[in-house]
Amino acid sequence: MEKKVFFVLAGLLCLLSCDNQKESRIVIDGTVANVEAEKVYLQKFEEKLFFVIDSADVIDGRFRFSTTASLPEIYGLTVNPQRGQLMLFLDADPVQVTLDPSEGYSNSKVTGSTEQDLYAYYLSQEDIVIEDFIRAHPQSLAATYVLYRNFSYRLTPEEIQANIQLLDSSLWKTPYVKTLNALVETLLSVAPGKPAPDFTADDPEGRPVSLSSRLGNGYVLLDFWASWCPPCRQENPHLVALYNEYKNKGFDILSVSLDRTKDAWLKGIADDNLTWTHVSDLKYWHSAPAALYGVRAIPSNFLIDRDGVIVAKNLDGNELDEKLGELFK
Repeated sequence: MEKKVFFVLAGLLCLLSCDNQKESRIVIDGTVANVEAEKVYLQKFEEKLFFVIDSADVIDGRFRFSTTASLPEIYGLTVNPQRGQLMLFLDADPVQVTLDPSEGYSNSKVTGSTEQDLYAYYLSQEDIVIEDFIRAHPQSLAATYVLYRNFSYRLTPEEIQANIQLLDSSLWKTPYVKTLNALVETLLSVAPGKPAPDFTADDPEGRPVSLSSRLGNGYVLLDFWASWCPPCRQENPHLVALYNEYKNKGFDILSVSLDRTKDAWLKGIADDNLTWTHVSDLKYWHSAPAALYGVRAIPSNFLIDRDGVIVAKNLDGNELDEKLGELFK
């Protein structure tokens, strides 16, 4: 699955202080471009979400922050906390920002932050080899973030561990590496051949449904998705076709949604004609079943046999076709 939507493992990023951080004064001078704005908001990045920690008035198109914050760390700047932000890697040096909200803040400019420059370089490249990137920048928070955010879902537990070892030890106590270490343990526990961890979540009518209650009759595809996830919605017609082909031969699907609202969840089910069993705790990035299975991207899936053993994971459309054809021929 090359195209995915990424999200956090609930509960794994709870230790947000780290020994290599310290409270320092940050200075941000900036201008706002292409929009009339009264305020600019400074946000802290935690658990892959941004939370407002300060604001500055915009006067004659200019704004300034001078405040104490943990450094080095990731922050955000936005003129509207509900509509995205510019991700900002800050260290102790003052920075200058041209904040342009158009096109998802992609036209904004930052000077003065070496880490920001490195992250911009990463975004400009194609086919980055994460091992090489870390070797070239072992003390970089940006490189650590890239491993945590953009590569953890692609790598085996062993590869994640190997990349962590390439980082300078000063970064090992950051929340990002702590999350990766916890992820390694989780991924090892849900590898093919391992028993599928049981969980219970509510269906659309509020009735509790356990994974174990769906097992015993054949193969169950545990499918993680959300109505707001375009790649998930693109995959759904294929799942519908497979379900209709194999449902009378012992194939079932249990879908776990990472939606935030019940209305959006139910509309996605109805619009895509998903007639199998659905559950959700409606906790978005903090989905408990997703955390239990170490899911770092959606769509994601686990194929489980009648004995509750995981036989395969993250099968895309063609791979799932082939696997089901093999199992049910």
